[in-house]
Amino acid sequence: MTAAGPASAAMSRQSVRMGTVPGMAVLGAPVPGTTGPAGPLRVVIIDDHQMVLDGLRAMLGPYRDQVEIVAESSDPADALQAVTGAGPDVVLLDIRLRGASGLDLCQDILAALPACKVVFLTVYDDEQYLFQALRVGAAGFLLKRIKGGELVDYLRRISEGEIMIDPALAGRVAQSAARLASGEFWPGARLGLTQRESEVLALLVAGLSNRAIAARLVVSEETVKSHARAIYRKLGASDRAGAIAVALREGVFH
Repeated sequence: MTAAGPASAAMSRQSVRMGTVPGMAVLGAPVPGTTGPAGPLRVVIIDDHQMVLDGLRAMLGPYRDQVEIVAESSDPADALQAVTGAGPDVVLLDIRLRGASGLDLCQDILAALPACKVVFLTVYDDEQYLFQALRVGAAGFLLKRIKGGELVDYLRRISEGEIMIDPALAGRVAQSAARLASGEFWPGARLGLTQRESEVLALLVAGLSNRAIAARLVVSEETVKSHARAIYRKLGASDRAGAIAVALREGVFH
């Protein structure tokens, strides 16, 4: 077992440097042989709020010679079909969707279209979300406070092989990666678990029932079940036994 998980390992392999776009952190250099499309970038936008979709269309409208929105979806259930039908260069996607996970959708998109670049555009400036996004193959993690011209520049650079992180997160990412590598943070952080999820996993490993965990943490049983589902997804497990097996195999708890 190594001291750092997939997210922090990715950070250690690629030094974080400041890009030529002011304030934007870039992970690594463009992939050799990746030059991006010659014409306008073909983009699909996915968000469960129609107002956000309308805003993105309006914001990118002045840059139609550089970016073409070829499809959009406000329904997570139809999003994958919209992407595969349009065959875009880039997908802009929120990390949290109504009744679905943007992380899961990212994996589905990349399984169907490996050459596509998935970029998370979200309000959540949380490095744990960022680490999870990088683990599932995202090429960018940007915040919705972004301006149109900046977004177009970032998308172009992402299409050329760079991995872009919003400047609001860049400094915290470098610090977090170093702390993950040195074994700091709570148990399970290097596997993408939040502190509360790590607490729930520890109690699962200890053999407590959902009801007992709820009583111990002073939360509802439904909240425990929600945390458990998130744990299973992040650990690639299908049930409690699988999650416990991963925790023990990875030495999360000593």
